Amino acid sequence: MTNQIPKQIDTELWAVKADLTGLKSHLLDLFCTLAYTEGDFVLSSGQKSSYYINGKQVTLHPQGAVAIARILLSQISSNTQAVAGLTLGADPIVTAVSVVSVYEHRPIPALIIRKEAKGHGTMAYIEGLTLPMGASVVVLEDVVTTGQSALQAVERLTGAGYRVTEVMALVDRQQGGEELYKSKGLNFQSIFTITDIQERFRAMGK
Repeated sequence: MTNQIPKQIDTELWAVKADLTGLKSHLLDLFCTLAYTEGDFVLSSGQKSSYYINGKQVTLHPQGAVAIARILLSQISSNTQAVAGLTLGADPIVTAVSVVSVYEHRPIPALIIRKEAKGHGTMAYIEGLTLPMGASVVVLEDVVTTGQSALQAVERLTGAGYRVTEVMALVDRQQGGEELYKSKGLNFQSIFTITDIQERFRAMGK
């Protein structure tokens, strides 16, 4: 039996070879091809939407994960001591960033924030290494709508004694998330906005 590679997996290793500009272009194509769908949807926030972005189609894609990690690492401050995010959407992102950070000679631990406390053992909300009090942590998210998911992660981390000043996302739906973070004194940046994705989607003739 042959080991067949899914047609969505390009065997040309652009995620390793491309510069940052090329990475963003390839990554945008992945979002348009694999993650972005138009129709009638209800989001986790309860809002209705004419489109949906399934970020895990890209964050669990081998080249997508590496591209995301390389781009985020280029934007993460050198004094960052960990990256963290709320399960489940952020899990592959923080893991990819942590793994790729070793190859970039700046190893950064990953923390995963549970939505509910662990039901046994330590009863913890935060999984991962225990960091020094006041450690600088950047919160990562796949798709930001209202911003509540990442804010929950921020609150768990600050409650544990860590310092969080920034949230970074793959896609900003531009529906209030950035404004919420700013009102909480948090810096915010995203790799793409929904406008970037929709414009490329149309240009691709989707």
